[in-house]
Amino acid sequence: MMGRRTSRLIKPVRGWSEDLPDPEEEQRVYPRLIRVNEINDVWMEIPRYVNYGWGGQWFAVILLLCCSPLCLWFLLLPGFFHNVPTSLIFMIITACFFLVSFVLIHLRSVLFEPRGAPVRFNRKQQKVYVYEYKKSIWPWARWPVTIKVFDWADIQGERVEMSGHADWGHRVYCAVCRPGTYQVADRFVLTWTVGSIHDVYGLWSACCQYMQGKAVSDKPLRTDTPPDWTPFRTVRWPEEMDKASRVVPEWS
Repeated sequence: MMGRRTSRLIKPVRGWSEDLPDPEEEQRVYPRLIRVNEINDVWMEIPRYVNYGWGGQWFAVILLLCCSPLCLWFLLLPGFFHNVPTSLIFMIITACFFLVSFVLIHLRSVLFEPRGAPVRFNRKQQKVYVYEYKKSIWPWARWPVTIKVFDWADIQGERVEMSGHADWGHRVYCAVCRPGTYQVADRFVLTWTVGSIHDVYGLWSACCQYMQGKAVSDKPLRTDTPPDWTPFRTVRWPEEMDKASRVVPEWS
């Protein structure tokens, strides 16, 4: 299907470039995973690392944390509030609140945001388990983890070519269609932006061939860990879903 001028899907992804081959077709591109956490005869897990600068966020957090004591010292100077209009005091307190909120949300992000939120393919079940989380701009809100479960038979691949200054390359989306149709009901990212179009073709081919029960190499293109350091384990599968995504069905 590569090379079509219009998508076969009803409501293609924003910025659509092309439909990838049907998952049940004979794949013509050599299958090659970009990264892989685990691959065996039952299930495979691939990580999805977000391509933005954790270093920049760390710099912003450290800079703001260093400035905060100075701001607090300034506000606590003797007599500071005695000669300041009430309206200005309110503005200062509001500004401090937003500053603290800004620091907290970036601190939570660099320390606790899931790194490489994975996708698991269980070829015995013919199901896909997608690790998602909902990030809020409100720093005190929970960022709940949700595991979405889809039938592989309902999934179609889409490629988007990114041309932004800081996000250039190719991205693969999986459109989840209503059974037996091309009507899109949901969608998830299979891989964030990758520089080489051949790499995303190889990744899609590898996922398709794996779910078709064919051999896929356990040697990915990349084995390095992206520079997204955090002292905590940020990906935690809910215990029940962790077991369900790795089990062999009774009918198998």
